[in-house]
Amino acid sequence: MEKAVQLLKQRRYEAALQEFLNAEVPEEQHFELSYYLGLCYTHLGKFDEALIFLEQVLGSGMSFPHIYQSRMILGYIYTVTNRFRLAEFEFTRLLDDGYESAKVYAALAYVTHHQRKTPTSISYLEKALRIDPRNTTALNSLAFILADSNMKLDVALSYSKKAVAQNPDNPAYLDTLGWVYFRMGKMDEAVKLLTKAVERAPDSAEIEAHLQQAKRAQMRRGGRR
Repeated sequence: MEKAVQLLKQRRYEAALQEFLNAEVPEEQHFELSYYLGLCYTHLGKFDEALIFLEQVLGSGMSFPHIYQSRMILGYIYTVTNRFRLAEFEFTRLLDDGYESAKVYAALAYVTHHQRKTPTSISYLEKALRIDPRNTTALNSLAFILADSNMKLDVALSYSKKAVAQNPDNPAYLDTLGWVYFRMGKMDEAVKLLTKAVERAPDSAEIEAHLQQAKRAQMRRGGRR
């Protein structure tokens, strides 16, 4: 499988997949092959096939890195296919098995937020930041949820600024900071940041909607002066 693994590392996923499918491996390497096939199918967006092989890994008794990575990928697949309860199950199993990390908590926060479990989502993000206070995903996500819920806007502003400071060109982070300012009633700052976000992510309908909403509020405020 050495050639196939090298192709996978080079991100030549179709070529790697064919090598893995044609590989003849001893029985003791069967689950390792399943793991690599799951990775290839995931990278190629063939999620149904990926699920079959990754589920085999979970029941194999393989080492920690393989189990951890397989559950994370399963959670990712369920997340991007909007099966949030299944994603929550996979990420929660990681915690139950002792695999606690900021990445797992941030992933759980995302899927619980999409199930409208806002307090639970906030709790997970706070746990993520206790583990890794500089985790930009957690900082940005917590700032956005607080702003979207119109809660603790001063705290949301602090978290959002920290995320943007680490990655000033990230459109999602700029969008969040702009949205925080919108919620705070600071429309000039909101429009400025949301315009930057749209410039960096012109295909994002959500960011464009935020910008238009801020512009309308800015115009209404200007008309009352």
